[in-house]
Amino acid sequence: MTTAEGWTAAVRARLAPGRLLPLGAPEDGAWITERAARTVLDGAAAAVRGAVPGELRIGPGTEAVPDTGTDAGPAEGALRISVGFGAIAGHPLPELAAELRAALLAAAEDGLGLVVAAVDLRVTELLDAAPENSEPTTPPPGRPSPATDDPAALAALRVEGVAGVTDALGPPVRRGSDGVRVELAVTAGHRPLDVARAARNAVTAVAPEATAVTVVVSELR
Repeated sequence: MTTAEGWTAAVRARLAPGRLLPLGAPEDGAWITERAARTVLDGAAAAVRGAVPGELRIGPGTEAVPDTGTDAGPAEGALRISVGFGAIAGHPLPELAAELRAALLAAAEDGLGLVVAAVDLRVTELLDAAPENSEPTTPPPGRPSPATDDPAALAALRVEGVAGVTDALGPPVRRGSDGVRVELAVTAGHRPLDVARAARNAVTAVAPEATAVTVVVSELR
């Protein structure tokens, strides 16, 4: 892949939110896009010395993660992380795999708030040395936060850790027969599940009584 092709693929991946992944328990009413979760998991995998991570996918924990592209629907329940990686010579495979699995679990559960059933690892190649990185190190810029005066959005924006409302999946606030959905970005350093819970409580306080509120984290800033 050329540098230009890699940049195009990075932009495409950034713009495609992917499937929705549940944060925490069902009663939390919180979700995160696969794209946002991958930014954290990819970083955790890349920090493991001796491993060169490849494509990472997250999906339902009851079956192997299918390669269905980035327009799949929500994934229910515990999740399965699947990643292929190259192993650099001088790093024993069992120890390397254990370190990579532990890093991914910590990032997913402690860093994000995902419930993970399993981490599937597969060695895709054995390398004599780490490959030179010819891809851009700076990710494409995020989309600016849309302006809104919706009371639900304003309530969410007052929550610590909310970096802004977003519109990757549609309008920042969507109302329907199933309740209210608020889409937002979380500030780096804050756990998305904790922020989503707090935002959901804030929106519930200003919504009509008995209105179901769902929070979707589509970006980490």
